[in-house]
Amino acid sequence: MGLEETAFAYRDADFSTALSPALPTRAECEANIDWARAFAAALEPYSTGGGYVNFMDADDQDRVRANYRQNYDRLASVKRRYGPGNLFRPNHNIAP
Repeated sequence: MGLEETAFAYRDADFSTALSPALPTRAECEANIDWARAFAAALEPYSTGGGYVNFMDADDQDRVRANYRQNYDRLASVKRRYGPGNLFRPNHNIAP
C-alpha cells in the first residue's frame, strides 16, 4: 500500500520502536522516567519524526500531526465533513 492509502503514514519506515517501561509502583516509575526520556532522545536523530498513533501516550497530543504526516490534512477534512461535532474525540484526536 502507498503512504496515502490509509491513515498510517509511516509505511516506508524500516522498523518501529515502542518504549513502554512498565514498573509495579508509581515510585519506581518516577525513578525511571529520566532514563526512558534519555533513551527516546538518543533515538530521535534516527527517527522519521513520527510514528504509530496507538503507541502514543495520553500526553502526546502535540505529536498527532507528526504521526499522521502527509495524511493529516486529508483526515482533518474527512473529520470536518463527517464529524463536525467532534463526537469521535477520545484517544489521539484530529480536530475537525
